[in-house]
Amino acid sequence: MSLILAAVLAPSPAPPHVLALAEVFLLFFIMIGPIKAIGAYATAAHGMEPGQWRAVAWKVFAIAVITTLVAGGVGGAMLRKWHISPAVLQLAGGLVFLLVALQMILSQYAAPAPAPTPGIAPPTSRLAFPVTLPAYGIAALIVLIALSGSTERYLWIMALALAVLVLDLVTMLFIGQIMKTIGALPLQIVGAVLGMLQVALALQLITGAMRTIITS
Repeated sequence: MSLILAAVLAPSPAPPHVLALAEVFLLFFIMIGPIKAIGAYATAAHGMEPGQWRAVAWKVFAIAVITTLVAGGVGGAMLRKWHISPAVLQLAGGLVFLLVALQMILSQYAAPAPAPTPGIAPPTSRLAFPVTLPAYGIAALIVLIALSGSTERYLWIMALALAVLVLDLVTMLFIGQIMKTIGALPLQIVGAVLGMLQVALALQLITGAMRTIITS
């Protein structure tokens, strides 16, 4: 009898997730991390006083954190209330990830943006959105939150997103030293490699979702 009660009262195992937390961190690092924005940071900081740029960096970080918290809480809840099947959400997320990865790879062939006037602070709102936190990054966050399935998973996803934003802040604060020490070419190579990894993860999500939809 005690064995039966223990089996009934025991918590059910957590449902398996398509993406491990390490893969979620990789997606966030590619979508809202410093690799895709480091060129814009360097251009914006050019000619500005260090104190002025630090103030801009902290404002950008604050706006990005608030936007992430609101999007993760409100957006994820609204998406769940629409009662969209997990397989369709996974397919939508895979398509978003794939398009972003292709954009990241092809953007290396685009013409560079014109440099701003030295000494004039760029619009903080633009550095926060879409440079640091682009629309596809917010969409990816909302989809991952809607697919979280548990409070623990939700908290982990939010923590990983905020951790990547901290990396953005560190990159902004030390952008001068980073560009002098590393340079642009190694960062472009790393970005291309990460973009290919994201293409593979996106295709894995898409094929898994289509398999689920077809067999259901």
